[in-house]
Amino acid sequence: MVRTLLLLFFFIPGASFAQVSLARIFSDHVVLQREKPIPVWGWAKPGEKVTITLAGQNQTVKAAGDGKWVVRFKPLKAGGPHTISVNAKSGIAKVQDVLIGEVWLCSGQSNMEWPVSRADNYETERKNADFPQIRHFKVEHVVTLATEKDLKSGKWKQASSETVGDFTAVGFFFARELYQKLKVPIGILHSSWGGSQIEGWISKEAMAGSDEFRDYAQNLPQTWEQADLIMDRKLRTQLFKSSDYTPLESDESKYISGSADFSKWQSAPDPVGQWDWKGLMGFRGDGFMAKTVVLPDEMNEKPTTLSLAENDNKVEVYINGRLVSSDAVKGSRKIALPVNTWKVGDNQLVIKVGKVLSTSWFGPGLMGSNSDMYVEAGQQKVSLASDWKLMPSFAGKHEYAHLMNNVGTTIYNAMIAPLVPFAIRGTLWYQGESNAGRAYQYRRAFPLLIDNWRKLWQDPFSFYWVQLSSFGRDVNSNEGSTWAELREAQNMTLALPGTGMVVTTDIGNPKDIHPTNKQDVGKRLAAKALNKDYGMPNMPESPVFDKMETEGSKAIISVKYADDGLQVKNRYGYVTGFEIAGEDKVFHYAQALIHNGKIEISNTKINKPVAVRYNWSDATEDGQIFNLAGFPLAPFRTDSWTGLTEENKFN
Repeated sequence: MVRTLLLLFFFIPGASFAQVSLARIFSDHVVLQREKPIPVWGWAKPGEKVTITLAGQNQTVKAAGDGKWVVRFKPLKAGGPHTISVNAKSGIAKVQDVLIGEVWLCSGQSNMEWPVSRADNYETERKNADFPQIRHFKVEHVVTLATEKDLKSGKWKQASSETVGDFTAVGFFFARELYQKLKVPIGILHSSWGGSQIEGWISKEAMAGSDEFRDYAQNLPQTWEQADLIMDRKLRTQLFKSSDYTPLESDESKYISGSADFSKWQSAPDPVGQWDWKGLMGFRGDGFMAKTVVLPDEMNEKPTTLSLAENDNKVEVYINGRLVSSDAVKGSRKIALPVNTWKVGDNQLVIKVGKVLSTSWFGPGLMGSNSDMYVEAGQQKVSLASDWKLMPSFAGKHEYAHLMNNVGTTIYNAMIAPLVPFAIRGTLWYQGESNAGRAYQYRRAFPLLIDNWRKLWQDPFSFYWVQLSSFGRDVNSNEGSTWAELREAQNMTLALPGTGMVVTTDIGNPKDIHPTNKQDVGKRLAAKALNKDYGMPNMPESPVFDKMETEGSKAIISVKYADDGLQVKNRYGYVTGFEIAGEDKVFHYAQALIHNGKIEISNTKINKPVAVRYNWSDATEDGQIFNLAGFPLAPFRTDSWTGLTEENKFN
């Protein structure tokens, strides 16, 4: 039972008193932070005297006018189990199996939320997950426009083969390293949301106190109706470059005419999946999907089958302005088409879709696999799995799902505020992918979040994060990289005291934004904490750029945290990943050599080096330099030239 509660009064509608209770985070199996004051809070009848007991300490307090009460127990050593008992006239509340140990808040987006069940070697990990003193509390996804007083759901769970699959993988592997080294209970307080932008995790008050975000905070919507109108205007601006333009039904009828202009539509690399992740966040209503299809000439003279991925709602399919199908089907669609349905050259295929009925949260679009998208005639098959365009129906009835990125501050309101001031040792943060397009602004947003949370907790707790891994295109510095600029912003945030960063560019997956090796991520974070928080010396960390010197046509790079030397781990056996530029600011791939613990870089086209960059790309496949402890060199640049995202702002 999560909370044992003995009722002394029955609820009477309209009565002024409230039954005594604890905040939801205090459930059975809770882990409380050792060696720090321990706040405990809950609610009772306004003005009611409440007595709270923990590990031989007793505290008595009167509930405030809103019924809330808060006490702080003196610091305790690691141990347990204990019981939290709360006594008042309105009732008795108890929490059993309370342990005292180390508590870490794990937050961010999908790579923090990624569960153990989807990490590498899950079956092996699950069979070896019997750690009853490692405990996990997951905060469910909620957004609100006003700060919440308490969580609506959630409970602490002990790590076992039955439960660990749902734990944050990064958090669990971090906790396991700590537990095996410290031999004390470890609590993982997990509050993350895949795809979330950092602005959703910052309080309104912090934004209002920031020059960067003050205007946004002052214009936050007061109701979800207002928020939906803002979302609608933003989406119309995104698509039509004007918030004042709203297509009428007569305008949208042109979409299915066979001669539509798709140039303003939202590009989608592939057709299957939620529109939320294709640049149309939160839209709920009907919409249009379009693709220009070119078939081999001989297929136009044969009957064909058009295959489409699943949407169990009514779907209208148009080819060159002609309606060829209009029905509701479960599973993938197979539409038989007669000879001469298609023409030689370009064909306009337009699909009008509504929300998926069987999975209401999905919204409009198609489910299933991109392999379901094709046209075939006999043995010939033409894939339709790429290069689609999307357009919401603004003329039809539509609304917006209340998701993590509709309105800034709303994740904080529901998923962080109710946790304050639960005592923690520190925070682990894995986020930034959704902010890469505003990487320069992240230089201010990220420190703002850290300062915001520390101020709320009234505790300068440790704050460690995972630098973005390798994902996407292998671009060069002349093209520029938003991910590299975001990594740079994360690196710059190390200027704040009590912070730390782990580098993971070597264990990413350029083809998948969710690399599944979460074990090494957790281990690297644990090494940081074991050194900085628990005083264990000689814990390894990634080398980072220190300074650049020049000798003639060579640039010489010195790094920190590689006192024993550097090594190369790649298929070539020699140093790669460097670019060098002269005064013209044009970069060239460079030759590099590790010599006496430094890196010498040159290119025959550069007589006077001005700037060097390393792993300055979305995908960081080339650069594989490590210290002898096996930790990768962090991406860097020596210049401060204008980047891709310098002018991009949150709105």
